[in-house]
Amino acid sequence: MTAFYIVIITMVAMLIGLFFELGRPEMILGSVLVLFLLTGIITPEEATVGFSNEGMLTIALLFIIAGSIQRSGIVDRTFQRLLKGTQSPKKRLSKLLIPIAMISAFVNNTPIVIASTPMVKKWCMENGVSPSKFLIPLSYATILGGTITLIGTSTNLVVHGLLVENGYAGFSFFQLSVIGIPITCLGLLYLVIFSRHLLPECHPSHLSEPDLKEYTGEALITAQFPYMDLTVKEAQLRSLKGLFLVSILRNERVIAPVSGSTILKEGDRLVFCGDISTITELQRMKGLELQESSGSSFPAQHRLVEAIVTHHSSHLFKKVKDTNFRSHHQAAVIAVHRHNQRLQTKIGEIVLKPGDVLLMVAGEAFDKKNDFYAITPIDHKLLNIRDIRMGWLSIIWFGMMIALVTFNVLSMLTAMALTTLLLFLTKLVTPGEARDLIQWNVLLMIACSFGIGTALLNSGVAASMAHFLITITHPFGLLATLLSLYLLTNIFTEMMTNSAAAVFMFPVAMEVARTLEVELLPLAITVAIAASASFMTPIGYQTNLIVYGAGGYRFHDFLKIGFPLTVIVMVTTLVIVRFYLLA
Repeated sequence: MTAFYIVIITMVAMLIGLFFELGRPEMILGSVLVLFLLTGIITPEEATVGFSNEGMLTIALLFIIAGSIQRSGIVDRTFQRLLKGTQSPKKRLSKLLIPIAMISAFVNNTPIVIASTPMVKKWCMENGVSPSKFLIPLSYATILGGTITLIGTSTNLVVHGLLVENGYAGFSFFQLSVIGIPITCLGLLYLVIFSRHLLPECHPSHLSEPDLKEYTGEALITAQFPYMDLTVKEAQLRSLKGLFLVSILRNERVIAPVSGSTILKEGDRLVFCGDISTITELQRMKGLELQESSGSSFPAQHRLVEAIVTHHSSHLFKKVKDTNFRSHHQAAVIAVHRHNQRLQTKIGEIVLKPGDVLLMVAGEAFDKKNDFYAITPIDHKLLNIRDIRMGWLSIIWFGMMIALVTFNVLSMLTAMALTTLLLFLTKLVTPGEARDLIQWNVLLMIACSFGIGTALLNSGVAASMAHFLITITHPFGLLATLLSLYLLTNIFTEMMTNSAAAVFMFPVAMEVARTLEVELLPLAITVAIAASASFMTPIGYQTNLIVYGAGGYRFHDFLKIGFPLTVIVMVTTLVIVRFYLLA
């Protein structure tokens, strides 16, 4: 019984830590795994089983293959062609979402959203359409499309790996499509018809001040400033279009709020809030030097990069000045945007949080690693013919791999390994590039989750949860049990990452199947779909986090449009599982 209570208390603490973002997810899960190991709830072999799991290794190889296709630029060119023309927003949404959902069935959805977001925003601005009408549907379309195939999302591969680990055959390549295709079709239909009515109108030309996507930037007054010892009003710093003077940092003193009669002194650091273009134009004003995180000015010839801090960034909960961006990424932070907050401190003192949008000055060797989602394209060079040909070669090999897996010629892991080897032999990907393409923090989190799932089984917590679900739902039939399993998984995936939620609930599904003497596979499919169907919060899925800041959304916008979609996906899934797969 001691192990039971240790696991219960630890899991509650883990959920609180993940929900309130008290640390990086992989660190939280890693700490929980070590605790279970030290208390003897799991053995060393059980603690490390996730690091050699077939699903986890397959995900690692998929990062490399999908990354090689993404780097070729073919996906980017596809989006550019989709966005040409002068069709109505409704028709444009249909034309955009359907191909994106299809691509997401075979390519990791995160790079798809990264590539398409700036293009969608640009098209919207050129055509007088609000980007907020497009970006959430874009994210949701990739999530829906990812449910169609085994490799569409890491969640499917994780559940597949768990099935194989427990002696089952696992999913076939298109086995999930029996649910994935219907929910994708119904979900896209809902988005095309209703999203324009449910999503906010955040057009850049008529945003009210509270809705502006404000960056916080910092400028230093030098000896060349023509308005030295004059007031803020006389220097016309209160009438800058799209810019607001938040505070003045003088020595160790903060002057805030700033009145029009405040006298300006040499060495003052002016903290502004405003849009990107206006903040960067401060550099052109005589005597004002836009500052980066280390407190110095930046070379004007470098390019600007807008990037979102991920949930897995190594810089989370650190001050900008302590992250050493210059050596880690060959870049410097010059402005920070945090949703619905006006930051009033100097750039270097800002503590980074997940979802923060950074405006950085990047050198030629800029390296975003796995700390950011790049939104502004880093490289604006045109693709050459060799890039395109090599990209198509990657796609051809990827298609062959899918065919071999579909017809059971090779296992998923073997086919992925073969495709990766071909990429290395033809130098489409170098070992160094492969290392950077793999999201190691995601793999660590998934690997740790396997050991945690074993602890749930060993301690009896999974059996108790399954017994509880069956007890309260048994009078209402098997459909009610499936509903409770789906809802619990879906709630967890909104609180933590989707893969962790799948691993957490899989042991419960096993116990439910054993107790009710039903097949495990339909219940495993239910868990996989529920873990992927994160539509009601911006923090439950990576693609939602990407469009959260880029579209100028508020938290409740996801709930408003995501709740009906969640119901549609849930009802469709449960009906198919109960009356077709478990008939």
